[in-house]
Amino acid sequence: MRAQDEAEYAELVAAVSTRLFHTAYAVCRDRAAAEDAVQAALISAYQSWRRVRAADSPEAYLRRMVLNQLFSWRRRSSWRAEQPRADVPETAGGSHEDSVVAHDEVWRALAALPPRQRAVVVLRYYEDLSEAQIADALGIRPGTVKSQSSAAMAHLRRTLDDDVYARGEDRA
Repeated sequence: MRAQDEAEYAELVAAVSTRLFHTAYAVCRDRAAAEDAVQAALISAYQSWRRVRAADSPEAYLRRMVLNQLFSWRRRSSWRAEQPRADVPETAGGSHEDSVVAHDEVWRALAALPPRQRAVVVLRYYEDLSEAQIADALGIRPGTVKSQSSAAMAHLRRTLDDDVYARGEDRA
């Protein structure tokens, strides 16, 4: 790689790596897996820098690489191993702990979604991407984004306690 290419690559990595990690973590809820996915995508991007640089949006290209890494790992049987979870004790009243519990409930419900639906929700409501950008990032059609989002939101509404929505607390 030429010195100019190295500098462009380093600049892009510095600008987007934190955002890519946050997106990956929001999709998989596993810090190590999110870090690994970002790292693998950045290695791959370095190896094919000219193609990444030529993309309309190198950041979107990298985001898609990270998501593809996560989805390919989910298909492996090792990912399907049981995931231990700590139970959050119930509390009475409207304390700070209640909002933490509600926040945890939302993340657990989000984690229960199928990978593509979870990715659509994260990209839409966490990354604030448009349907077209989500479709591009996931390699699906905008109509599929709409149907996946609709199914995910319906599942989240059914899964979460009515009082979480009634309180209007943080949902992501």
